[in-house]
Amino acid sequence: MSENTPNIDEFLEELKELLDEPAAAPNQASAEISDSAEISEAAEVSAPTQAPVPEKKPAPAPAASAKKKKKKKMKKKKSGFARFMGVVGKIFLVLLETVLLLAVALYGVMYVLAKGPSPAASELFVRSVRETSAIGFLANLYLTEAEITELLKADAIPDYVETDTSLIQIPQPSQGQDTPDPTAPDDWGLVDEDGDGIIVDRVYGEGFNGYMMIVLDPSRVILGSVPTSYGGRGFTVEAMVERFDAVAGINAGGFHDPNGSGNGSIPDTTVVFEGKIYYPERGNNVGFVGIDSSHILHVGNFDADDLKEKDIQYGVSFGPILIANGEICDGLDSGVNPRTAIGQRSDGAMLLLVVDGRQASSLGATYGDLAEVFADYGAVNAYNLDGGSSTVMWHEDRYINNCASVKGVRPVPTAFVVLKEGVGSNG
Repeated sequence: MSENTPNIDEFLEELKELLDEPAAAPNQASAEISDSAEISEAAEVSAPTQAPVPEKKPAPAPAASAKKKKKKKMKKKKSGFARFMGVVGKIFLVLLETVLLLAVALYGVMYVLAKGPSPAASELFVRSVRETSAIGFLANLYLTEAEITELLKADAIPDYVETDTSLIQIPQPSQGQDTPDPTAPDDWGLVDEDGDGIIVDRVYGEGFNGYMMIVLDPSRVILGSVPTSYGGRGFTVEAMVERFDAVAGINAGGFHDPNGSGNGSIPDTTVVFEGKIYYPERGNNVGFVGIDSSHILHVGNFDADDLKEKDIQYGVSFGPILIANGEICDGLDSGVNPRTAIGQRSDGAMLLLVVDGRQASSLGATYGDLAEVFADYGAVNAYNLDGGSSTVMWHEDRYINNCASVKGVRPVPTAFVVLKEGVGSNG
């Protein structure tokens, strides 16, 4: 091969450098093109035929590359979201199956109670649900109306005896009389440890627990109510206590509550507030409880004339009467539910009772249970108030019992409240 023949490797190297160099100025570019042309011609003459140099693939445009990456990322996100929703769906199905199993189990338990071999259990079940406004229909799922009537046929309103006011002797302070030692136990073994005139005692029974509040000065207990709000709105016991500048309270009488949806504004029976009688045409439910101007608690079946004659200042109706003139009343058949009740000892001290219910730790109490508790605390007279999801006791700026309502504390039209010490209803 001639010495003047260009080396192919050198040619390729020069071509590569040429391609890599930036564009030259016009004159320089034309010269370089001329030189390149001469080299090319020489190469074509002397060099063997070569495969064309493969062209470089242009790098993808930045926008197209970003779009591709975004699509890939979105695909991953969609895939992750789909997996998440799949897990959520499985959890939901497990929860739904659990709820359905519990519902079936509960239905089975209630069926055994209602239709099982024990008449006592059947009666207890029917009475328990029929005492509530929200779930009273449950009895009709298992029993006909005729069967329910047969079970409850003994529920006639008793003929209550007249309250013997002589059994209540309220101590009257007199000049020169020594003040009793507040730290000494009273006749029932209770001590007012903080000297505020209120004793709160824990109550326990078979299948239930609650609180008994003993208010030593009966003039401090009045009915809290706002007649101007009747038909408009009710008040929680907390709000009622605050409105009357009181320190404690419990719910009192019943109210219009269709299917458990009432707003606590309409009393369903007669109410006496500050000596004035409201809704006399509605009468009593099962008896009436009232406080006269001498702070004595009366229980009985009273019409408007009776209330005036007995000088009742505060009163409501629900029932039944638990104790009258020191004797536990007959006919206290009932279910098991949360309860609220009021009573009075022979020394005038007012007894306010709440019993928790519908909970694992406290199923609730029967009317008979309440009567026995009041008897243990020396009650001469005692009366059952509205209970169930309305049962609450407010003391020391909080509800001290566990409210059974799933909706929270319910508003009510009436509540027995405890005024501050030294601010009794006398002054």
